[in-house]
Amino acid sequence: MKTTEQDSYYDDLEKMSVHDLLVNMNKEDATVAHAVAQAVPQIEKAVERIVDKLSNGGRLFYLGAGTSGRLGIVDASECPPTYGIPHGVVIGIIAGGDQAIRKAVEFAEDDLTQGWKDLQEYKISPADVVVGIAASGSTPYVVGALQACNEHGIVTVCITCNSDSEVARVSRYPIEVIVGPEFVTGSTRMKSGTAQKLALNMISTATMIKLGRVKGNKMVDMQLSNNKLVDRGTKMLMKNTGLDDYEKAKSLLLEHGSVRAATKAFQQR
Repeated sequence: MKTTEQDSYYDDLEKMSVHDLLVNMNKEDATVAHAVAQAVPQIEKAVERIVDKLSNGGRLFYLGAGTSGRLGIVDASECPPTYGIPHGVVIGIIAGGDQAIRKAVEFAEDDLTQGWKDLQEYKISPADVVVGIAASGSTPYVVGALQACNEHGIVTVCITCNSDSEVARVSRYPIEVIVGPEFVTGSTRMKSGTAQKLALNMISTATMIKLGRVKGNKMVDMQLSNNKLVDRGTKMLMKNTGLDDYEKAKSLLLEHGSVRAATKAFQQR
């Protein structure tokens, strides 16, 4: 039986107090980071390949169904505002289309050919990388897409929470994060979802750092999309340049659109 489908270590959940429910869920969640740590060598290999492809103009695709698909979309959507990369460099695709982000689309994940069709809408090519996300490791939508990618010379990665899974067997760079049975049996939105989120954070963040989108430890290319980020950017610029006038630094930042560009403009004066 798949690890993600095994019975929870806990039973009679409905008889537990709210306190015990929360304590026991947290106890299980505390094991996830250790499981991710065991997968670091696999994540490392995948990131190195992704960096290579994106450095040469390729794109990163996340593909999944249900919770897995939503997690990929979240990670992809956060890359442009956080790191200033153009929209369309990191792309999240979910089985059932965008409507499935908010409402489950019945049986969308069971179509073996639809994942590849969805990728073709983006003119996918060997310049790109596709990360299939499937906690179960057997989602037909993901497995079929990765198989087709392999046939077309496209680098394939997967994130799964079962060992020796079908999706891992069809991926060139499998990432297996084995978190054990869920607190609620089979509810992979819990520990498995957390593990996938951590792995995605590591993939995108490490990739963006290696692509030069971070200076020191600062998001120097972040989009100035709200007052909090403008304030953060202004203070970063003041530190970078030695400017001690907040309003002048803010004006310079807004003129050039990013901490990196404003710092460069100041230094060239």
